[in-house]
Amino acid sequence: MIYLILGSVAGLALCGAIYALVPRKASAAEILLALDAQRSSVTAPQPAAAGWRAGLGAHLASALVARGIHLRSTRRDLALLGRDLESMLATKILLAALGMILSPCFWALAYLVGLRLSLQTPLWGSLLLASVLFFAPDQEVHSQAKRARADFRRVVGAYLDLISLSLEGGRGVPEALAAAAHVGHGPALERLSHAVASARLTGITPWAGLGRLGEQIGVEELVELAAMLENVADQGAKIKDTLRERAATGRARRAAAVEESAGGQTQSLLLAQMLLALGFLIYLLYPAMSKLVGL
Repeated sequence: MIYLILGSVAGLALCGAIYALVPRKASAAEILLALDAQRSSVTAPQPAAAGWRAGLGAHLASALVARGIHLRSTRRDLALLGRDLESMLATKILLAALGMILSPCFWALAYLVGLRLSLQTPLWGSLLLASVLFFAPDQEVHSQAKRARADFRRVVGAYLDLISLSLEGGRGVPEALAAAAHVGHGPALERLSHAVASARLTGITPWAGLGRLGEQIGVEELVELAAMLENVADQGAKIKDTLRERAATGRARRAAAVEESAGGQTQSLLLAQMLLALGFLIYLLYPAMSKLVGL
């Protein structure tokens, strides 16, 4: 019975893989939407990957999009990190294949040293290891993007203050957005400067370009800034006050997040100290308790 179930699962997985990898002819609407998305992109251009891994990743990405699987959250994280989805998908497939191979290798090694394991062991081990390795890149990208997004939000808070200072110096809103992004150096400010410059080239307002960047990398502060400037772009004094308030609100929000994180780390340290004290107490009481039990 177990072999029938395992065979059915393997057959379904094989059918699903074939269905996912077989290319489907895209409709004209899907092609136009893809071209429009590429035209409206304000993220910094990344060097295109080459080789068979890039081809595999591109094929997988197009197959997922053709079936309505867009992976928007993953795309935002990768856009923030400056990485492409194709390379990540190829890495996931290769790691899963490695997991499928490692378990039988370990089983064969155990057989050679004299350990007699069941034939089901390599099968379940392959499925488990392949699943873990397949989802490991997602967890890595999510954790890296979380830290990068927090750093980007800190830069956006300083960017709002710089815009306010530029407006006080007599610049207009478009000039203030561009000048504030050129004040310092760093990846975040370069992304902001590229978004403003791309907006000028594509014929949209600079704040609309910042809003698109915020949507693509998952930074809500840029989307809120774009919406605010869309409504009050011609009210200079009101913009300066609003920008100061938003910058102060962002700093207070980040300070609260830091305090919350510090509180969680303090609780973890207290728990570790309690467990250490409990272990030491058990070590001290063990001889006496063993004698009492022996009586």
